[in-house]
This record gives sequence, structure tokens and C-alpha cells, in this order.
Amino acid sequence: MTRTDIEALCAIARGSATAGERQSAEWIAGRLERIGAHDVRLASFRYQPSWADRQLPHFAAGVLAAALKSRTLALGTLASFALEFSGRAQWLARVMPAGEGTNVVATLPAAGEPRRHLVLVAHHDAARSGLMWHPALVRHSFRHALDRGRVDSFALPPSLALAAVATGTRAGRALGGAVLALGSALAAGAARGAVVPGANDNATGVAAVLALAGRFAAEPLPGTDVTLLFPGCEEAGMGGMAHWLAQNRGRLDPGATLVLGLDTLAAGEPCVLTGEALPHTVHYRAEDLALADLGAERAGTEQPRRLRLGAWTDPILAVYAGLPAILMLSIGPEGFGPYHRLDDTPERVDWRSVDSCLRLAEGIARAFAGL
Repeated sequence: MTRTDIEALCAIARGSATAGERQSAEWIAGRLERIGAHDVRLASFRYQPSWADRQLPHFAAGVLAAALKSRTLALGTLASFALEFSGRAQWLARVMPAGEGTNVVATLPAAGEPRRHLVLVAHHDAARSGLMWHPALVRHSFRHALDRGRVDSFALPPSLALAAVATGTRAGRALGGAVLALGSALAAGAARGAVVPGANDNATGVAAVLALAGRFAAEPLPGTDVTLLFPGCEEAGMGGMAHWLAQNRGRLDPGATLVLGLDTLAAGEPCVLTGEALPHTVHYRAEDLALADLGAERAGTEQPRRLRLGAWTDPILAVYAGLPAILMLSIGPEGFGPYHRLDDTPERVDWRSVDSCLRLAEGIARAFAGL
């Protein structure tokens, strides 16, 4: 049952690249074996336990640029930070100290000759708490998100600060340096914070994929192989998804593949992302969003709300790789609920939202399979 799975996952402190993440992966693997999934395996990789491990050097470089009055250093740092935050090029990940992350991967064979490949994705690690996630500090990102159709970027303040330093003016250097110094303190606190239970983000996604796995194991999708992918280290910067894509580069046919990500399903009403990051948005394909609408029709539910997200999720890396992808989540008047907080517990889960998201996800999968 979805509720039981969420409660079991929340009992594990599954921080990115920690022993807890490994324990979570082993628990998921056991569930998949009981469901009857094929080729259940764990895949280890090296990655940082926190996004702050790579972003703090950028903040420090920005403060140094302000002190040295170096516009070149500020601009270079801004470009590097944008690449880091988006997951496009995390060069520091190759040189910074790292822990061991763990992915879980399994397969469900098609009914009949396989002609399509569905990849169901739900990260299983949980974030760390910290002052930066206090409701008073994140409220601006979620304010009127339902009305505006977007969630503002959490990377906007440091990006603007680096841009201010790059102006070369005294006021720009002073203001930008101060914002980056404050950002460093908040990021350092988040890196040391306690691991949250992560009921909504993202035990709900894991439980939903497990529920779908049970249904598709009992009734395989016609002509559609299914990969069940539970990446680790999403909260630290999408490390597990990047590792899986690197291992499968060239093996997936963009013309016959769909990556369907499930993340944070208990906040309100289902929605699908039209794009990620602001102000420069990377867009999901219109035809894939149309498939989400078709899935809603198959499931007998309303068409999912559209949303632009000022952050990054695992499926955006599939978009970079040229693969069709959909990221489905939920949002309510308070945004994503107790986001990255210690009260993200099963007691706070909106079970009606989880059920609606699960029905939509199954509808999308069946629509992709031609049902």
C-alpha cells in the first residue's frame, strides 16, 4: 500500500550519499523483488552529500571578486554557477570530496514484442533542513504560484548578487558581496542540517512508482518495456540521474522512449512542468505535455495544471540528453507544503493528492503504451 510504503521510508534517515540512502535503496530493492520486478540491482556512484559542497565555492569566489574588484571573476563565477545549478556541467563534482550514492534499478518486460520504453523515475533520498528553508524565507518563491503558473527560482538571489558584483560599481560590489556572504551562511547551515523525513518529497513519488510497478507486473503494458529507476542524490544536485544517464548513453531510442518523473505528490493538485529554472527556462516538449493531457483523459481526471519551476529535477537531465520527458508533481496554496522541513511527515500528507497523482501517472503510462 502507498501509505505503508511512505511510512516505512520516512523511518529511514536517507540523506544523499549516506549510509541511510543505501539503507533506503536496499529497502526499495526488497519491495521490488516481492512485487516481481526483474533484474533488481543497486548501482553505486560517487557524489557530494549536499549541493552546498559545490555551491559554497561559487559564493566564496563571488565575495572574493567583490573584494578584488574583478568583473572577470564575477562573470566567470556566474556562468559556472548557472551550469552547476542546472546540472548541465558540474565540474566541481569531479574534484570535491564525495560520498557514495546509491541508485535502484529494475525492469518489467512488455506484453508481447517491445516497441516502446517507459522509464519511471522517483528519487529516494531526502533533503536536509536548515534556516534557509524557513517558511518566511521561501514564501516569496511560492507566493501566488498557482495563479502565476510558476515557482520562482531559489538560485535567483545568488545569481543577481553575482551579476551585481560584475557591474563593477561600488554599490554593486557591496550589495552583491553581502548577499553572497549571507547565502554562504545559509548554505553551510543547510549542509549540516538534519535529514528531513521527506514524506512528500519524495517518499510519495517512490511509493507511487512501487504501486505502478505492482500493477504493471500483474498486467504488463503491451509492447512497452518499463524501467523502474529510483535515483539517489537528487537533493544534492541530481547525481544519481546523471550517473544512470551516463551509463545508458546511446541505449535509449528518443523516438520510442518516455521518461516519467514523479516527485512531491502530496501538496495539493497534480501538475506537470512546462519548464525548469528562471529566468532562462529549459522547456519540456509540447507533444509530451499533450501526452499528459491524454493520460488524464484515460484516467478520467482533469487535465493537469501547468507549472514552471525555478529549480531543477531529475527528468530535466533526460531532456538535455534528447529524451522525451514529463515531470509530474503537486502544488497547493502553500506551494510544496512543508518543503525541506522536519515536519514533512506522513501526518502532513494529503492522501487525496497522492491518489490523484497516482491515477494521472497510470493514465500517462497507459496512454504512452497505446491503451
